This record gives sequence, structure tokens and C-alpha cells, in this order.
Amino acid sequence: MGDLAQFAQRVAAPRATLVTVHGGLDRGRSFARVARRLADWDVITYDRRGYQLSRDLGVGRFDEHVHDLVGIIERERERHDAPIITLGHSFGGVVVLGALAATSGLVDGSVLYEAPLPWILRREDRRTIPTTASDRAAEEFFKHVVSPAAWDRLSAAERLSRQLDGPALLSDLRVLEEPAPFDVTALREHVIYAYGHWERTPYYRELGARVAQLTDAMRFVEVDDAHHDAHLRRPDALAALARQVLEDACASA
Repeated sequence: MGDLAQFAQRVAAPRATLVTVHGGLDRGRSFARVARRLADWDVITYDRRGYQLSRDLGVGRFDEHVHDLVGIIERERERHDAPIITLGHSFGGVVVLGALAATSGLVDGSVLYEAPLPWILRREDRRTIPTTASDRAAEEFFKHVVSPAAWDRLSAAERLSRQLDGPALLSDLRVLEEPAPFDVTALREHVIYAYGHWERTPYYRELGARVAQLTDAMRFVEVDDAHHDAHLRRPDALAALARQVLEDACASA
């Protein structure tokens, strides 16, 4: 058993540190474009256990993903006293919320992008957990979330890499069928929940209205010209949101 695969952008006297958490069937390096737009920040990305270069750790339970994230943040706190912001994409946002609920005052603020919150509002088009083999489930998930054409463009090695992440993906999806692993009403940190402008926008607007009835700690923001893959196609927008939540945190300090 090894350690989590981590990748760090280090700068002199960082204005802040961004710790990113990827979603299902993704990997830490997918945040590279966001990191490049935060040239004055330290940026820490990593492959969650069960995914990519962290596969040797085995498929992680939800509490293990939370523990991993908390550990990374605590080590960053030991490096310097710069503010720490977390960015969770899709299921990575669920892990971020779990960490915030587990440890009070963990970070200075967080950005979530289209994190699934079925415990508050389920999507009508939500798919059930695939019952096929994990490699087939990974292929089906990729085709559904990205596109069949994108899957066809992958090389044989790239397809195999995604398929090997299938067990971790299924573990993530099962979490969304279990009781809520955190309580959003306990949030105290500044949290921006961002979502794109596409076919699911009405769902996210309704989710925002539901969350507003539970807590005033989470602010919903709609990102123009963005879909679910905003960390790849709209990295400028996510970097700007990280800067915004930092400003919010500093203003209230």
C-alpha cells in the first residue's frame, strides 16, 4: 500500500492554497487549467483512493475520502498560515462537504461545482447504480456524462484506464443512495455552490432554493457558457470563484 498520488503547484509567498477534489471517473490532474489561472496560489491536487495513481490504496469508503482530504489540509496548515480554500467538482464536492462537517474551521472557504445532493433534491433524470460489471459501468458512465463520441476518441490505453476506475466509481455512486453523510445546516464556512448554464440548470436553481431554506452559509452561482466539465472548459470561471470565496472569507474575518 502506498500514499495518495498528489501534485502540487508551489509559489513563493502564496496568497492562498487551493486544495481540489475530483469527482467520479476523474483524476487530480484535470484541475491543471484551474491551477494555471491561480499563478499566485499554491494548488494541491490528488487522485482519490481507488482512482488512477492512487488505485493501489484500494477503493475508498466515504469516511476514508474525508479523512484523506482533512489530512492534506492539515499538512498544508503546517506549511504556512495562508488561507486555504477547497474546490470540489461533482462527487468531490460531496467529499468537501463531508470534511467541513467533520472538522469545524477546517478551511477558510469552499467552492463546489455541481455536487450531487440527492438528500435535498433528487434529479428526475438521475440514473440508478449500474448493475453491469465495473468496467462496463465505467464506460456507460463516461458516455452518459461526456459523450459516446468522446469515448470512441479515447485510445485503448485511455479506455482501460477509465475502466480500471470502475470499482471506485461504483463506490461513489452507492454513497448517493445511502443516508446523508453530513448535515448542511451545520455549515459555518463560506461556501459557493456553482453550476453551469445547460439542460440541468432548472434543477440547480430549485436545489439552490431548497438549500436556502436550510442554511445561509451556501451561496448559489450560475456560470454562463458552462456545463458539468467546467474545470476543463471554464477554468477561468472556477479560478475566479476561488478568488471570490477568499475575498468573502477575508471580508468577514
